[in-house]
Amino acid sequence: MSVEVLNETSAKLDELEFAGLGRFVLDSLNVHPQAELVISFVSAEAMAELHERFLDEPGPTDVMSFPMDELRPGGDERPGEPGILGDVVICPQVAAQQAREMGHSLEDELLVLATHGILHLLGFDHADPAEREAMFGLQRKLVLAFIASR
Repeated sequence: MSVEVLNETSAKLDELEFAGLGRFVLDSLNVHPQAELVISFVSAEAMAELHERFLDEPGPTDVMSFPMDELRPGGDERPGEPGILGDVVICPQVAAQQAREMGHSLEDELLVLATHGILHLLGFDHADPAEREAMFGLQRKLVLAFIASR
């Protein structure tokens, strides 16, 4: 499993931790061991540009996902298909504001956002209440399990 982490900001991040999170989430969901994932941390300006270009929304957002090969989680017996999962792009500046509002650390917020982005790459969504409940429940379970495994 290949997880590349790129920090294009001045934020102090533990790239190895986010690579570990990516592998943990993909392993937990039985994604093929040859899947490739990139997690990038970008400035608010770069995120605003992506947000406007791809979603036609003004200003920066917290996380965006750019799927490539539309990989899906594998079943209990066999992993999903190999390929390029895609890119998760996170804005630490927006995440810091959200962390303050939620009353938890920036690191925890970044772990949640990275997991959220990976789940989107795997086809999870939160457009309706049932999808939202399923995705956010899985997201919470994965983040807590990763934190407990450290």
